[in-house]
Amino acid sequence: MDTRDTPEQAELRRAARQLARELGPSTVADLDDATRAKRLAAAVRDAGWLELRHDAGDGSPLASGVETAIVADALGGAVADVAFSGPILAADLARRAGVPPAEDAVVVFAPSLLGPASDGGVAVDIDTEHVDTMYVLDHLRLATTNPSDTEQLEGADLTRATCEVPAGLPVADIAGARMLTDDDLKQWTALGLALTSADLVGVMRGVLDVTVAYASERKQFGVAVGSFQAVQHLLADAHCLMEGSLSVALHASWAVDELPPDEALAAGRVAKAYCARAARTVCEDAVQVHGGIGNTWDCVANVYLRRALLSSQWFGDDGVQLRELQRTRLGAADGLS
Repeated sequence: MDTRDTPEQAELRRAARQLARELGPSTVADLDDATRAKRLAAAVRDAGWLELRHDAGDGSPLASGVETAIVADALGGAVADVAFSGPILAADLARRAGVPPAEDAVVVFAPSLLGPASDGGVAVDIDTEHVDTMYVLDHLRLATTNPSDTEQLEGADLTRATCEVPAGLPVADIAGARMLTDDDLKQWTALGLALTSADLVGVMRGVLDVTVAYASERKQFGVAVGSFQAVQHLLADAHCLMEGSLSVALHASWAVDELPPDEALAAGRVAKAYCARAARTVCEDAVQVHGGIGNTWDCVANVYLRRALLSSQWFGDDGVQLRELQRTRLGAADGLS
């Protein structure tokens, strides 16, 4: 695996970070700016980033997991309040089922992913103004349900909307959709793990940029707090965690399309376990470096921490991933003996 960006990937990374910085929220108050948020959503849509996993015409996606993760990383770094991973995962699932993706679709995550679709669940990272279709998995069969009866949840993340899909909603078959295979589901899950890991890497990079800038400006005893060795150690350790997370997340995004399903899924689980733990530590350290103001609503560090909490839980936190790796790699269901 070559972790270096191709010229096209480098340009995508530059463009995505620039757009996210210019139109993403720079303060907590910016989250209430509906005009800015609409401009951001329109820019992401016009850039074609929501179509990265659409069918290229031969059953393969237009872009690889690497390009998709590059955008997820950039949006996470700016805590951009725009739906991206949710629509991407919906489009990828539709492509695997052999049907054109519905515009503005999301996926319902049921309590049991392969259980009855009527069990309900939660849809994550939705565009509340445009969502028209909700995909549900019903025993490896892709179906749809009506989003009009869902209820938006007040979650921890201030930048991405989630909604609850109640049990008992009727589901409808999709004309022409083929049954998914276990390999389809493994590769799709690997993409989800790669995207959430990339988002966590972006969150860590973004909150570190904010925190280093604050530590350089905030003064105590006549000098910047960033000159204190204890603060330097915290930030240095956080930077090392972020760099380690970047490495493992890059491998996971590459593995989505380049490795067999089982290996791609394992790479995603390793990345998610590492990134989820690292992100919590980095974000909590950022709050600590900010001092008293870090525990207030007005400090943007709490927005990064809240986003990290949702990305850590989506597709399962570090504990879930480590237990699955233990089961598949070591053959141990409940522990080592």
